[in-house]
Amino acid sequence: MALILFAFTGCELRQAMYDQEKYEPLEASNFFADGMTFRQPISGTVARGQLMLDTHFYQGKIDDQLASTLPVEADHELLERGRERYDIFCSPCHDKTGSGNGMIVKRGLKQPPSFHQQRLREIPVGHFFDVMTNGYGLMYSYASRIPVEDRWAIVAYIKVLQHSQNLEIDKLPAEDQRQLQ
Repeated sequence: MALILFAFTGCELRQAMYDQEKYEPLEASNFFADGMTFRQPISGTVARGQLMLDTHFYQGKIDDQLASTLPVEADHELLERGRERYDIFCSPCHDKTGSGNGMIVKRGLKQPPSFHQQRLREIPVGHFFDVMTNGYGLMYSYASRIPVEDRWAIVAYIKVLQHSQNLEIDKLPAEDQRQLQ
């Protein structure tokens, strides 16, 4: 009997700890002068993982201008990752070649611009990063869906798509020219 009473005492104590008086995050409070329990971050502090000093990498800008270079090395691995992420996130609208004839267009929604327009072939790479990060026109922000590294991988892949669809044959090696003819 003593063992059973001891066990129930432990349960009651645990439940009392759970049900203790406490403020919920957005509950009103008379403790603070502003009447709120939720406290704003202390000015000048940065949450863990939020220190983003490299504006080239995190914002796609250099001295408040769109970056014209990638902040990462464009190697085979980056381009493969970019192709994979592009196929998942971008091809439904822009299609797999970047011409803007994705599935959403076939279902009646507005066509996005082709990446092969002269204007978009000449635009700095920071533009594509900025559009993915902040959205533009009908395209919403992908910042919460695509990590920064993957956004740059997609940008690198878009540049490869642009080159692949607009390459002049005489600029290819002789062997590749023979294969195309």
